[in-house]
Amino acid sequence: MLPQHYPCDVTNTENSSARPAAPQAPVSSFLRGVIIGLDIGGTKTHGIRFEDGLPVADESAGSSNAQNVSRDEAAANLADLFSRIGGGQVTQVYAGSGGIDTDEDAAALASLIQPHVPGARVTVVHDSRLLLAAGYASTGVAVIAGTGSAAWGRNAGGGEARAGGWGYLLGDEGSGYWLGREAVRHSLRQMNRGLPVDQLTAALLQSCGVSDPNRLIALFHSPKTGRRFWAQQARHVVDAAAGGHPESQALLDQAGKDLADLALQVLAQLGISGPVILGGGLGMNVAPLQHSFRRHLAGSGVTDIRVLEQEPVFGVLQLVAEQA
Repeated sequence: MLPQHYPCDVTNTENSSARPAAPQAPVSSFLRGVIIGLDIGGTKTHGIRFEDGLPVADESAGSSNAQNVSRDEAAANLADLFSRIGGGQVTQVYAGSGGIDTDEDAAALASLIQPHVPGARVTVVHDSRLLLAAGYASTGVAVIAGTGSAAWGRNAGGGEARAGGWGYLLGDEGSGYWLGREAVRHSLRQMNRGLPVDQLTAALLQSCGVSDPNRLIALFHSPKTGRRFWAQQARHVVDAAAGGHPESQALLDQAGKDLADLALQVLAQLGISGPVILGGGLGMNVAPLQHSFRRHLAGSGVTDIRVLEQEPVFGVLQLVAEQA
């Protein structure tokens, strides 16, 4: 069996306090009752059960994004999550998920959630909205760097804009999948040039359970692997960069630049200068990527740049209050 890890299984050396934390704002009447917040990524579904605005249960299950897993697997993972987080008399479920591009996308996910919370109001939005709210901002740009990548923002006039979020076949630059794929491409280029196996390639081969870079080609196209598996290999780029591997360092710098470019596109569309909030497993935990992201934005005159300090799902309470 191929080893399984989350793409965010890396040590955060710059933002070590970035762990789930209860919101500090006073509980308003809009937050009374039971609210369940869901943050649905390409690798996992993170759920928090709030009772009268206070988190009382925190659980995770596999991804329930039907664009990344089958509908049956998404339903099974939601059932697993709700069996542990609880359903029953829930007032509202607010879910943020990648790949929510149309009303039809939102309705399809809501239909999987609704059976677990009969009678509850179910709201489904793109997961970047959670990130902005979790950064205590009502306007600005949120950039997700996790299994995939995307940017979303809102200005004071209520205008919204997005960049990226096209999925791994069309984009996702700067994401875990992108880094994993680039690690494979690096290893194959080394092989084609007749160069010896280096630090990054050795780690990748061991993780994938193969002995030769040439075998990575078939494995990459195999149905036994997929988007999540290759996103999980991003950790080898992070580790190799920390060990002084120049090519891995260059990949993290490029990832930061690509993510900054997404933010700049949204800032320009909205006519605002910030803030820009970086989140996602990679964004919250990989210091060299954060440095690159900040540097490239600062080079374009953006100065209000923040790294998310709590899990995006905690943005649900602000969004529910705004919705009321």
